[in-house]
Amino acid sequence: MGLRKILTDKDPALHKVCRPVEKFDWRLHKLLDDMADTLAEANGVGLAAPQVGILRRAVVVDTGEEVLELVNPTLVETSGEQTGAEGCLSVPGKYGLVKRPYYAKVRAQDRNGEWFEAEGEGLIGRCFCHELDHLDGIMYTEIMERFLTEEELAGEDE
Repeated sequence: MGLRKILTDKDPALHKVCRPVEKFDWRLHKLLDDMADTLAEANGVGLAAPQVGILRRAVVVDTGEEVLELVNPTLVETSGEQTGAEGCLSVPGKYGLVKRPYYAKVRAQDRNGEWFEAEGEGLIGRCFCHELDHLDGIMYTEIMERFLTEEELAGEDE
């Protein structure tokens, strides 16, 4: 089990555009494995490579059924709209009100370079958009309407 340190929002690496993955080798496989382990340990939904200090276009997303590995992902379709609480492992303990598409479809490569498409609604659609923003150096705090208060967050659980 390889755990990586998750960078926080003050780290300049989180505000840089990531380079495409070109080598689909053991280093990429180790990165993806470590990212999945780190995501599980942090109890998150998604994690992008820049969050662990690697400026490459790679993301892992826990759909609840599987951990999707998205290498060189691009959004190919979005629809609908949702506005809700959004958090980030790089901004611990804070949540913001963010507007995102309800549905998102991504095209990506797997760890061996094979192309595929994945789609999601609700939380997974939000997560795809959030993680792909990370690859372009965009944090949710830059596009949110405002931070949510503890009282508002407590009301979300009811």
